[in-house]
Amino acid sequence: MALELSDDARRLVALFEDEADVVVRDCVLVDEYGLVVFVVKAGQMSDAIGPGGRTVKRIERKLGKNVKLVEGADRPDAFVANAFAPAAVYNVTISENDDTVAYVEVAEEDRGVAIGTDGKNIDIVRTLARRHFDVDGVELT
Repeated sequence: MALELSDDARRLVALFEDEADVVVRDCVLVDEYGLVVFVVKAGQMSDAIGPGGRTVKRIERKLGKNVKLVEGADRPDAFVANAFAPAAVYNVTISENDDTVAYVEVAEEDRGVAIGTDGKNIDIVRTLARRHFDVDGVELT
């Protein structure tokens, strides 16, 4: 599935790739929360974060925005689980009936983290799951 990136997103991808020396698969700007979400190639998450989080912190300072990183994956269930980090995800089931829905089992103590303030985190996961795997919905169980 080909992703469309805005000019701003392409500029941010280039900046992040130059700073972190990783491959960025996607970039979503969430302006209402002052947040930039980068999807990083699977296996490159530690390089993207940097020692002690230095790479992310440096990029946040340059952008003046918070940065969230999501590790890419080849399967929708793994991708959805990665997108919920740091919440502990026990299981993701993809149901493909009339709509494709990801049902996500999250640790009870992490439900608030998974949902986020005003639903921010779960909205981001829904957006990413739709963009990368045509998942119509994401529900916590």
